[in-house]
Amino acid sequence: MLRLFLLMLALAAAPATARSSDLPEGFVRLRSLAPTIRHEIRYAGSHNFVGRPIAGYDAPDCILTRPAAEALAAAARELAPQGLGLKVYDCYRPARAVAAFVAWAKDLSDETMKPEFYPRVPKSKLFARGYIAEKSGHSRGSTVDLALVRLEQAPAKPWRPGDPLADCALPAGQRYADATLDFGTGYDCFDVKAHHGAAGIAAEATANRATLKALMQRHGFTPYAEEWWHYTLAGEPFPDTSFDFPVTAAP
Repeated sequence: MLRLFLLMLALAAAPATARSSDLPEGFVRLRSLAPTIRHEIRYAGSHNFVGRPIAGYDAPDCILTRPAAEALAAAARELAPQGLGLKVYDCYRPARAVAAFVAWAKDLSDETMKPEFYPRVPKSKLFARGYIAEKSGHSRGSTVDLALVRLEQAPAKPWRPGDPLADCALPAGQRYADATLDFGTGYDCFDVKAHHGAAGIAAEATANRATLKALMQRHGFTPYAEEWWHYTLAGEPFPDTSFDFPVTAAP
């Protein structure tokens, strides 16, 4: 009778497990492997180039394939003795979020966040210049947007709708202060100054880009030429698959 009772308990618990927000096989939450890495998941809030939370981002969490998360955790461990750490802006991105970006880009009447994120680029040119695409490597789960931070530095003051919008390519101290090292532009800055090797970047920002790039390459990531913050794991486990499960909070 005891064995039967225990079996009934196990069967009763199974549906609850199946209904939880467990991740697809091969994916993990970055916090579970690297709890010291800071999160500022922009698309779960309104401080992004669209100006509102994006479809598929139900929580401000970083989800990655296990190999990508393990590589980032190793990078964070390397940085720690220097008093430095990592902050992630975006990790896995559902395909529905990419579709939302495409729909937004085609609506030329919505330029709410232009003064900060693309002040010098006509919205009609975002596709042609490669800032918006029909597909994203983020949806494969091994791409991450990130920056370096000082471990002793306090987190950034949260941005709230209605706060002033400052040109993302202004010098540090004049643009939004997101409590990272200076990289010459803000995150998601649709501007030539965000490109690797761009002219007009302060020496300190150039050095910080080089430090981040070298770190990420040592840990198996490849940079994206147009965005200093964007890296993809070489040999990613799902190179041909775009996923669309939502970003949810840990169960």
